[in-house]
Amino acid sequence: MKLAKLSLAAIVVAGLATSTFAADTLADAFKNGKVSGAVQAYYWTKDDGSKDADIFTTGIDLSYQTASFYGFAFKATFQSSSAPFVDKDGKDMFKGDMWGSGAQLSEAYLSYSIGKTTALVGRMYLDTPLVASSGSRMNKQSFEGAAVINTDLPNTTLIAGYVQAYQARTDGKGNFGKFAKEFNTGSGYADGVRVEDGAYTLAAINKSIKGLTLTAAYADVIDIIQVAYAEAAYEGTAGNFTYGLAAQYYYNNADNSIVSENNNLFGVKASLGYNAFGAYVAYSKVNDKAGTLGGVVSGLGGGADLAYTGSPILSDSYANDTEAYKVGVTYAIMKNANIGVNYTNNEIDSANTEYGYTAVEADYSFEGALKGLSGAFIYEDGSKDSDSSAMRLNLNYKF
Repeated sequence: MKLAKLSLAAIVVAGLATSTFAADTLADAFKNGKVSGAVQAYYWTKDDGSKDADIFTTGIDLSYQTASFYGFAFKATFQSSSAPFVDKDGKDMFKGDMWGSGAQLSEAYLSYSIGKTTALVGRMYLDTPLVASSGSRMNKQSFEGAAVINTDLPNTTLIAGYVQAYQARTDGKGNFGKFAKEFNTGSGYADGVRVEDGAYTLAAINKSIKGLTLTAAYADVIDIIQVAYAEAAYEGTAGNFTYGLAAQYYYNNADNSIVSENNNLFGVKASLGYNAFGAYVAYSKVNDKAGTLGGVVSGLGGGADLAYTGSPILSDSYANDTEAYKVGVTYAIMKNANIGVNYTNNEIDSANTEYGYTAVEADYSFEGALKGLSGAFIYEDGSKDSDSSAMRLNLNYKF
């Protein structure tokens, strides 16, 4: 369970940087490479108000990364999943994200590092503000393209990238997603939008001022839409207390006949903690009331989802004319166990609708002989104009 978002700069650098172990020969680069992976088992249920269904999915991830050879390195990641007992209702309910059996080579990229710059070319997981793979389901999304990351400026991470193809979680027909020129553009735009010329992205993340993280990002889905994002987030401490205040802004500029209007989202969040306890409140507003776009585009890939007011499973902060707020509390039972409760409310005046979502989240990481094994539980229940509910139970063993 992710009770708070990690630093984007830390995620990008940790996730994309090449191995620090250098090899003297090409053979040694492969011999001294590192194997890692995960074994997973997920059981999910969902009731959308008209029918309820469940799905049990198992999977394995295997990654191999060479040692660095004169700055060069190679990484490959293989994903495989299966849903052996799923029935017709489960297939219909989860065909877009969990019912996708098969295998895929999701990462296969060459990287080169010199100084504080790393360049990558091939298939890769990306975690930039506006182009990001999501690992919240069994099958992780991936992109095909190139990226450059630079940290020469003090306390600053600069990112530039181009993607030409995208691997969705599934193909909607029960198979693992394949790489194609069809992109998931986050909330506000249907999956499977044809993008012949790909997309560019730029991002800058700065931490020059202690406690303050400034983020600016831009993505151009060629001939479709441009997305801009800005965020200022401050975190501080006072004795046993921690506190935070953040503001975010999305701007969409559509330039395709599919859509006809621009859009934007503004959000704020405040948090307070004391020892093992934490609490937060967040608010967001999408300005556009009606239009063919349907809402704010949050970026490319399911990981490009930064709105503060999203509930763990069911809510949508990006739909047109949505005014949302979220409140939550968290408690660290011990260093390896957490629990949280939150409530999200979405109100759309122009549609005369209001949705409520109450969620409980818990996670536990095993120690000792079971180190590497972790479990997470989420239950979310809709209220007011929402008749939906959902449960997720995830087990992961990482090695």
